[in-house]
Amino acid sequence: MQPTATVLVYSDDSRTREQVRLAAGRRPAPDVPEVEFLECATPAAVLRELDRGGIDICVLDGEAVPMGGMGVCRQIKDEVFNCPPTLVLIARPQDAWLATWSRADAAVTLPVEPVEFASALASLLRRKALVGTP
Repeated sequence: MQPTATVLVYSDDSRTREQVRLAAGRRPAPDVPEVEFLECATPAAVLRELDRGGIDICVLDGEAVPMGGMGVCRQIKDEVFNCPPTLVLIARPQDAWLATWSRADAAVTLPVEPVEFASALASLLRRKALVGTP
């Protein structure tokens, strides 16, 4: 039996967090582990959970207020040792360069499109398994 992957979802909007949960389902692809979601509505909560450890992937809402997911992404990439892979939700495809600036490992556009999101999340889970990141 495969272990469960913990996915942190940061957004100040509960509807966006719900879209992420529904798009991924229990398992975003047959060859990756089932996922459990840990929801955070503030940047402080994200940092607190990352300090606790056990997070496999971070999904960060680029449109979150007061601090967008791209700012949070850049901060955690700078400050968190062995930062988990990050997937940023962006408002427009033209914002992909900002996701690159933030050092995100992947980006998908809002609103969350289930097939695109599940594919991106599964890809990060596969990559994490191949790299063997703690």
